[in-house]
Amino acid sequence: MSSETVARRYASALADVIIEKGEAVPVQGELAAWGKMIAETSALLEVFGNPTVPYDKKGIILNELISRSRVRPTTANFLRTLLKNQRLSDLPQVNAKLAQVLDERAGVVSAEITSARPVAENTKALLEQKLTQLTGKQARLSFATDESLIGGIVTRIGSTVYDGSVSNQLRRLREELAG
Repeated sequence: MSSETVARRYASALADVIIEKGEAVPVQGELAAWGKMIAETSALLEVFGNPTVPYDKKGIILNELISRSRVRPTTANFLRTLLKNQRLSDLPQVNAKLAQVLDERAGVVSAEITSARPVAENTKALLEQKLTQLTGKQARLSFATDESLIGGIVTRIGSTVYDGSVSNQLRRLREELAG
């Protein structure tokens, strides 16, 4: 089973629980902090990712970290479940899928906008409005710059890409002239 499939299953199950309890935002934040802590601490990566370290020792370390971080019971139980099923190293993928699942259930779509230069604030608002109309869902935009685009923008919503960049138009024109 692929790690993406595993991550989606855990994320969907967790989303069911935290939405029902009204803890979506705080639990998501706590898990993001845990993912960052584990990823940035080589000793934790080694302990939790190493199959030769006994489960009991991993459990002791996890429980000590949980007591120090004072996370919600839902977060603590989820971390223990991941450890029990030897999936704690998959926490970053689970966190990413959890964000997607929560967005889907809330009717929010994430869009990545890449432009040659920074986008003006009034243009950002207009893009958000247009993408909300296009998708029928509330659009959450993230912006990046890439000077190789020359001009225009590239919008990615899930696996769909709308490429309105000058570099893409030049490439298409070159193909037409050559063909």
